[in-house]
Amino acid sequence: MKIEFSDQLSTLGHPLRLAIFRLLMRRYPDRVPAGEIASALGIKASTMSTYLSALARDQLVEKQRVGTSLLYSINMTTVQHLFGYLFKDCCRGRPNICMPFSTGADPMSDRKYNVLFICVGNSARSIFAESLLRAIANDRFNAYSAGTRPGSQLNPFALQVLMDKGHDISALRSKDLSEFSHIDAPHFDFVFTVCDQAANEECPAWEGQPVSGHWGMPDPVKVEGTNAEKALAFQRAYGALKARIESFVALPIESLDRISLQKSVDDIGRIGPNDGT
Repeated sequence: MKIEFSDQLSTLGHPLRLAIFRLLMRRYPDRVPAGEIASALGIKASTMSTYLSALARDQLVEKQRVGTSLLYSINMTTVQHLFGYLFKDCCRGRPNICMPFSTGADPMSDRKYNVLFICVGNSARSIFAESLLRAIANDRFNAYSAGTRPGSQLNPFALQVLMDKGHDISALRSKDLSEFSHIDAPHFDFVFTVCDQAANEECPAWEGQPVSGHWGMPDPVKVEGTNAEKALAFQRAYGALKARIESFVALPIESLDRISLQKSVDDIGRIGPNDGT
């Protein structure tokens, strides 16, 4: 069935369908249960089903059944065609008229890059990521982390893992995302969410349109059981993030255009939680 661009734009014209689309774009390449989307946006399950059906009908999202659950993700091929139509046809490819930022045809310059890792509490996963990037490639990157709703203390299991791995924890602290929104804050080249809940939330657009990615993984803080079982969960989260950050550091950033770099960042987000050591 041929889908018209006008039908897709009409579907996205509804504010709640647009909100679902935006959430799935933030979570890309994840496949997200309908119930999680409904909970994040405060939409009734029956209404959510209708909205998701409309988005799937116009091939803006894809659905897959896993067991008894339906999982939804962005159909990026269709979305790219829609965006290409808007830019190349409607705007005649003129970025000075239609685009408030660069389309990314040129590689990023060779310099030290600023990277921000975001989760909700900024007590474990984003702290791991900040520490790992600083340890692995401090000469190429400035690493930062923050939370959308941070607590007052870092998780003691996370701190123990970092100390066991030889990281300097003296300067680590839980920080609110607002610390990086003032005029003197660093200009970020990369922004990564490392938990699903943070990616589900609306965050302000960053100045300069940094390359963004979602590297969500299970929250070790939520693991129940003995202290040994909890400690193992934090070790696994650390290992999974280490695998992703090592892949990120290995990218030839200076020679990749923005489109290729974004694809590489998205591919890293597909590295599974069991791929770390």
